[in-house]
Amino acid sequence: MTEQTRTTTPVDAGHEAPRIVTRTGPGKFVTDTAAVFTREILLTLRDPFTLIFSLLQPLIFLGLFGPLLTGTFGGFGGSGASTADTLQWFVPGVIVMISLFGTSMTGSNLLYEIMTGSYERVLATPLDRSAILVGRALKEFAPLLVQGLIIALVCIPFGFTFHVLPALAGLVLLGVFGVGIGALSHALALASKNREWLFWGVQQSLLFPLLILSGMMLPLEAGPAWMQTAAKFNPLTYMVDAERVLFGGTFADTAVLWGVVAAAVTCAVGLVVGIRSTRRSV
Repeated sequence: MTEQTRTTTPVDAGHEAPRIVTRTGPGKFVTDTAAVFTREILLTLRDPFTLIFSLLQPLIFLGLFGPLLTGTFGGFGGSGASTADTLQWFVPGVIVMISLFGTSMTGSNLLYEIMTGSYERVLATPLDRSAILVGRALKEFAPLLVQGLIIALVCIPFGFTFHVLPALAGLVLLGVFGVGIGALSHALALASKNREWLFWGVQQSLLFPLLILSGMMLPLEAGPAWMQTAAKFNPLTYMVDAERVLFGGTFADTAVLWGVVAAAVTCAVGLVVGIRSTRRSV
């Protein structure tokens, strides 16, 4: 990645002509990402009711699924479940869920910008293409970070234990994973240009099987063998396991390592696919 800075000198005798000095390094990527993120997040902050309304869904899941899990699975070990045990297991899954919902919607916002023509104006700027993808994905994840913290804090009076450092590490890990999902959603939107129904069809068809096969809502141990086998090929499974371990206050666990691998691979694949799709769309 390069950053170009134009310096001019008088075109007189004995003076050099205007020249372009090219600098290399991550500076342009960081600056461009910050510019894209700032532009996108300001649009969200102008409509705070959207953020407030989006909190209702995860709170409904907590309010309805929590009592069912407590009474049905007996603490997932047969010894009887307390509300605190259920929340400790369920809250990380809900936070992963809202993260997945939010970042997978990156493409829907892009479709709107394509229809209004504002996306073409963004591409006309010298912004780094990868910065456009990362900035948009981070914009979707930033409100979810706040929502996740609010949900965790709301559950503390009911017995949920909030381990600050491991939980923050888990949210950062979700951010890396979310960048990859956001980039893939971006690529899907570009492939679905002028066919909005295709974006929603593919997004919904993939989203819910991934959620169910990750053990996010219900423990996979209660499912058939084929479902447990399919879950092993689902990167979201490793993210959910890692988040539960981290929110439980533990760093030293193989589940965390597998979560890091899943997040890194998803992020890398998403950026490669997303950048290629963006360049082809120009």
